[in-house]
Amino acid sequence: MAESVKPWWQHGVFYQIYPRSFQDSNADGVGDIRGIMDRLPYLQALGVDAIWLSPIFPSPMADFGYDISDYTGVDRLFGSMGDFEALLDAAHAGGLKVILDLVPNHTSDQHPWFLESRRSKDNPKRDWYIWRDPATDGGPPNNWLSEFGGSAWNYDASTAQYYYHAFLSQQPDLNWRNPAVRHAIQDVMRFWLRKGVDGFRVDVIWHLIKDAEFRDNPLNSAFQEGRPPHERLSPLHSTDQPEVHDVIAEMRRVIDEFDSRVLIGEIYLPPERLVTYYGRDLGGAQLPFNFALLSAPWNARSIEKIIHDYEGALPAGAWPNWVLGNHDRPRVASRVGHDQARVAAMLLLTLRGTPTLYYGDELGMRQVAIAPDQVRDPFEKNVPDIGVGRDGCRTPMQWDATRYAGFSTSTPWLPVAEDSVHENVVNLAADMRSILSLYKALIGLRRKLPLLQLGDYVPVTADGDLLLYRRERSGSSLTIALNLGDQPVSIASGAARLSGTILLSTFPDRARETIEGGLDLRGNEGVIIDTSGIYAG
Repeated sequence: MAESVKPWWQHGVFYQIYPRSFQDSNADGVGDIRGIMDRLPYLQALGVDAIWLSPIFPSPMADFGYDISDYTGVDRLFGSMGDFEALLDAAHAGGLKVILDLVPNHTSDQHPWFLESRRSKDNPKRDWYIWRDPATDGGPPNNWLSEFGGSAWNYDASTAQYYYHAFLSQQPDLNWRNPAVRHAIQDVMRFWLRKGVDGFRVDVIWHLIKDAEFRDNPLNSAFQEGRPPHERLSPLHSTDQPEVHDVIAEMRRVIDEFDSRVLIGEIYLPPERLVTYYGRDLGGAQLPFNFALLSAPWNARSIEKIIHDYEGALPAGAWPNWVLGNHDRPRVASRVGHDQARVAAMLLLTLRGTPTLYYGDELGMRQVAIAPDQVRDPFEKNVPDIGVGRDGCRTPMQWDATRYAGFSTSTPWLPVAEDSVHENVVNLAADMRSILSLYKALIGLRRKLPLLQLGDYVPVTADGDLLLYRRERSGSSLTIALNLGDQPVSIASGAARLSGTILLSTFPDRARETIEGGLDLRGNEGVIIDTSGIYAG
């Protein structure tokens, strides 16, 4: 396929917004749609191509929007449908795509479908959810565990059956073996696609189908104390079932009814299983999210192996993607350190494939320690004291040095980081050496150079703290050299073919520096080198 007609999602940069925490426009301490619209100029200046919004649908907020009570509305906390339509129009007018978070695995227990389902065993919607008789001892039907702690089965006394919930008991799982459920969610997709939404990120897509026989899950022999309790079992029968790919193919066909839309899947699986979600003949998710970097040991050989294994597992023609942060995992700047966060940015934006940024990572926002009386995350409340809380990566965006960081004029729903007085958009945008300026430069260079968007990935070396690879296409090449440690590294040119001109360093003082015969990298430095001489001028 010619570069000029590649789908937009192959050369674009995605930016995840957690709406509660991005910008509050009405002084209630919670971010909203109008707030996002007010900040569109910032996103355009950053250079991203698409924004993905975590759920904005009506919800009791037991899991902050991932428990949906109406798939085709907007929660009043975030605004109105008119507000969303205005955001969509403004984003499109400014060249930004808009991706919604679709949560089809489960609904709220307050969704009308579930209220009907639990009325009686013969209700027409009974089979829309997963109901089972008790085991012979009266307990849960099997040993499946909720990811948020405890049994995944909740007893309903009025009908003397259990319903299944992979997460909170307020989030009953839909029965995706029922064609009526599939058609209902497909109609939800069409509702938003007709409004002009550019695609969906599908929550926990690998959970959608469960074992038809509801067999017990086996013990996880690799379980370690201190990990979340549900990991004591391997989810052999409760996730990643073969039939899920038929479901996803049906979703993809809905996407393909509309022009230039994208289907993204949230999937936490090893690469050889993850890539099956591209589907037969690439008829599944166009971008099954690759989260390998979220838990990678931060050293050159580990990361090179992750890239190698992932690239090697991709089906022919499948397009890769990379993620450094999201609303469920600790901030990258806290995982790898403040200085290495700059190197991580260069890694993310120079690998082959579509990158997704998490709001605030471009500021180097850190994980915030949340006091016990400020915990909001139900996961942390259910499974305390082992570090599973997600509040620390969901704190308000740091816009300026005012009391609440420019996020709100009222007390925010989560505390603002103490370092927001210094680490904020206003300050960092004025500093050409800042991580924000680096992100802008990286995104700008990526947009300017087709090699960074579409070039092949060619590994060179991974030795000690040094990770070296090239992006090549049609006889042209760029070399990326990353020092993943805090000590200087010297590289002889030789087979690494390092002669050329530095286009960008994670430090802003080496642009247009000529490299001949070797390269010296400072600690925590990465560089992009034009090794074919076509961009240096």
